Amino acid sequence: MRLGLALGYWGRSPARDHVALAQTAERLGYDSVWTAEAWGSDVFTPLTWIAAHTSRIRLGTGIAQMAARSPTATAMHALTLDHLSGGRVMLGLGLSGPQVVEGWYGRPFPASPLTATREYVNVLRQVLRREGPVELDGRFHSHPYGGEDGTGLGKPLKSITHPLRADLPVLLGAEGPRNIAQTTRIADGWLPLYWSPFRSAAMYGATLDAAPKDFMVAPMVRAKVCEDPAEGLMTVKAMLAFYIGGMGARSRNFHADLMARMGYEDAARRVQELFFDGHRMDAVQAVPDAFADEISLVGPRERIAERLEAWQSGPVTDLLVTAPDHETLHVLAELNRRTG
Repeated sequence: MRLGLALGYWGRSPARDHVALAQTAERLGYDSVWTAEAWGSDVFTPLTWIAAHTSRIRLGTGIAQMAARSPTATAMHALTLDHLSGGRVMLGLGLSGPQVVEGWYGRPFPASPLTATREYVNVLRQVLRREGPVELDGRFHSHPYGGEDGTGLGKPLKSITHPLRADLPVLLGAEGPRNIAQTTRIADGWLPLYWSPFRSAAMYGATLDAAPKDFMVAPMVRAKVCEDPAEGLMTVKAMLAFYIGGMGARSRNFHADLMARMGYEDAARRVQELFFDGHRMDAVQAVPDAFADEISLVGPRERIAERLEAWQSGPVTDLLVTAPDHETLHVLAELNRRTG
């Protein structure tokens, strides 16, 4: 199982320690480093800055939001950074949800998310393979554009720049069962949001068995070496409360639906209610410790070592560690080498 460093997105201001953490991860033999975006900092600029200060570690977008850019624009970002970094880019993509797509990006959320995702990846692949001009008679991502409000003057184009790699890896952040199944067919890997080594393998086993041989399964896990697991879990619970309560509408929240499918439906709805009613700290407290714990690696070194074996024994190929400190990165690298 390879290790990756997941840095997430900035909060109110630039994260000043991200380059240093990435450099530490590279020295320790981590395979990849990942950045993210929501409705603030973008995903590609920090990754480019990290690329300039590292030499080996692979560079992943985890995730780039599809609504933020047309598929050709995303392909341009990816192929440009791939050239500048010497072929280190992995392109992680996600559709997000209606609240963000319509509220922040000012675009309609697609009526058929699977079709929109499939078309997006199709166009990306065409750009990267550069076998001919990009052409797709699609429902959401037609090239050339053929809508009634167009001029009719568009023509199929091929990238001026030759991509460094036609097979640049594309991974998808999928949550629903049908979306995950499609991901195994059209992408090179899957970026699960919540992964439990104690139940997710059983939930997705049949789907992943049908995936290609080198298909990546790369969940993010919050890791923290600390004496008190309950203290370490508070950050996880705060993140979960925000995603389950604040990263979607009350009537449609994919993160809450995923938590429900993982056996915590009552708790998910309770967290939503508290968050939407303005009781955010109560929402954090309402996140079950058991759920936060099974998708994390927190506590003393010995506890993390024991629980890490469960992650290594399943289908996870890459563990993307959200670690806030250099000590935790060191401990996980040593434990993964020893027990992996």
